[in-house]
Amino acid sequence: MFHQDEIIVSKTDLKGIITYANDVFLRVSGYAEAELLGRPHNIVRHPDMPRCVYKLLWDRIQGGGEIFAYVVNRAKNGDHYWVFAHVTPVFDASRNIAGFHSSRRLPPRSAVQAAEGLYGLLRTEEAKHADRNAGMAAASSLLGSILRDKGTTYDEFVLSL
Repeated sequence: MFHQDEIIVSKTDLKGIITYANDVFLRVSGYAEAELLGRPHNIVRHPDMPRCVYKLLWDRIQGGGEIFAYVVNRAKNGDHYWVFAHVTPVFDASRNIAGFHSSRRLPPRSAVQAAEGLYGLLRTEEAKHADRNAGMAAASSLLGSILRDKGTTYDEFVLSL
């Protein structure tokens, strides 16, 4: 694991290929730098992470915005670890998106518990559909309904945990 005062940092190109991983990321994930650089960031994607949340994340950052999200990742040895991620686009001198930067902190246990409950509902919805895209769309719709019922936005919900 990592400590409250540590930050996991990584950078990717436009396709999500890792171009930088700090020592904390290497230690927590269990990968050597040579195993991560040049590989898709989803190398640490845990199957318990709903696809619809990743879609929300990618849609946001590819559109030039930032996002905060609770993410469960998988280490090289199969262990999982939760992070509170802040993902932003990196812009070049012409204000074109040139890549992405992610800083991740250790999340509070209460936030992880809330995310686990929500993500369980979203994964269940995704699994109801044989077509992965249909499942992702249905889970995205469910997430939108849950947030509307709570009278909040995704960002407000995440930051309130």
